[in-house]
Amino acid sequence: MRGRYGLILAGLGAVLLAPSLHGQGAQAAPPGAEEASPAMSDGITRGSPHRGGGLRLTADAPGGTLDPQINYTSEYIQLFVNMYDGLVTYRQADGTRGLEVVPDLAEALPEVSADGLVWAFRLREGIRFSNGAPVTVEDVAASLRRIYKVGSPTALSFYGNITGAKACLADPAHCRLEGVTTDPATRRITIRLDAPDGEFLQKLAFPHAVILPRDTPATESALTPLPGTGPYRITHYDPSRRMEIGRNPYFRVWNPAAQSEGYVDRIDYDFGLSDEAEVTAIEQGQYDSMLDAKPQDRLGELGSRFTDQVHLQPLLGLYYLALNVHEPPFDSLAVRQAINHAIDRHAMTILYGGSAIAEPLCQIVPHGIAGADIPCRFGRLSEAGQWRGPDIDRARALIRQSGHAGQSVTLVVPNQAVGLAMGVYLRNMLQSLGFQASVRPMTPATAEGYARNSDNHVQISLAYWYADYPSPSTFLDSLLGCDNARPHSDSATNASGFCHPGLQTLMTQAEHSLDAGQARALWEQAGTLAMEQSAVIPLIQMRYVDFVSKRLGNYHYSLLNHMLISQVWVQ
Repeated sequence: MRGRYGLILAGLGAVLLAPSLHGQGAQAAPPGAEEASPAMSDGITRGSPHRGGGLRLTADAPGGTLDPQINYTSEYIQLFVNMYDGLVTYRQADGTRGLEVVPDLAEALPEVSADGLVWAFRLREGIRFSNGAPVTVEDVAASLRRIYKVGSPTALSFYGNITGAKACLADPAHCRLEGVTTDPATRRITIRLDAPDGEFLQKLAFPHAVILPRDTPATESALTPLPGTGPYRITHYDPSRRMEIGRNPYFRVWNPAAQSEGYVDRIDYDFGLSDEAEVTAIEQGQYDSMLDAKPQDRLGELGSRFTDQVHLQPLLGLYYLALNVHEPPFDSLAVRQAINHAIDRHAMTILYGGSAIAEPLCQIVPHGIAGADIPCRFGRLSEAGQWRGPDIDRARALIRQSGHAGQSVTLVVPNQAVGLAMGVYLRNMLQSLGFQASVRPMTPATAEGYARNSDNHVQISLAYWYADYPSPSTFLDSLLGCDNARPHSDSATNASGFCHPGLQTLMTQAEHSLDAGQARALWEQAGTLAMEQSAVIPLIQMRYVDFVSKRLGNYHYSLLNHMLISQVWVQ
């Protein structure tokens, strides 16, 4: 699976935001959350003095295709979750509560067979698409088949375990997906899997599994918005200029934890401003929020002059190094472990922007995901096993032991500010260990595919990764799984080419386990083994910086989808 978020901000140097900036949950809870007032506990905003008006968003460019089963960008997914629904979704809430899967178009969470192979849902009654057509079980089955027909980027990684999926992947045009059956009389949908999957509910909650009308074309709808079931719909789209979003006249609240009515009546999303111009426009009240990275040279200004408008939030993402285990010198475990010992994660934190927006990370799975927290084994450690600094002496001893000192090493990095700065540091670190090191900068999009393709023989690369859903598999299996080490492919997310049978067994057992405690223990074992092998070396875990207009209120933040657009008000 692919981390879908791009670089969140490009801070360089020790730019520290003011410590008084808002953290998660700094304001009132959203409608429908447990903390909400009784008057709003049903998710209905009619009658609220804050209902109405228009939210004004800006970005330098559009976020790609309008097809919700294909688009994989944070910018549009943040919007699409207010327009489309799946059988289940993530709770609209701050913090870890927002990682809980709740019923959406399904009446309840599924009944699951004891062997974990059969998942049964019952469709809610009386829901309509934004074109007025009723939602039926046939729409559900057709939408799941469409995932394969349009080549959704998660068709294999998320939904390849559904019975019949392999045939659909091999011949999308004739996809039957026998594992999905329906009963219109009872509104029952049954999904059969080839193997147990303890994460299947989280995968169904991802926006690529949204439900569309059954007559939706089995081809990408890049520029034409498709009917959805959420509180909002796209009413006009000009990819060179603007997206206009209005209310869905057929929407009604069925589960406020999944979808509330929303406060604003319209959303105007303009394209074309630079990130610098976007910040200035928000400062001047011309826009309410920007969906682009915040420029590093404005962070100090935002932190000192606009404290009440900046929200500093946790992020399930990391920067890491991928060491190609098929290319010298990183085919040597001793060399890989030496790099893990030598990395100054504090320096990486400073280069990203400082301790307010990043922290050293010594495990591959970011904090905030169950099964992530394991003691660090590299560098100088505290008694509790926390990273305290690099251990250069131990690193140099391992290099001498390996016999690889003096070899040439080329590091591929993304050519934005953070990547270049980290690249210079890493080159110097490699040189201090006795290597003849150089840096090869590339555009982020080019660097990603180039480093992953084994034909390019990349020795070591700098990259970042973000969670699609809250599981260790989105990091460990994506970055180190054998199936993701595909030769000759730009889409091989395992850029290190690492395939360890013992690690793969642990990850597969964890993914198949239906026991949360057992799965967590297995992921901790897998995380420990992965760090020991050092094919992927974590550097820092980032935080997210949001900047909004003075008039925007009721700000809430999802760990997966950023600002909850349906919860904010502008009057």
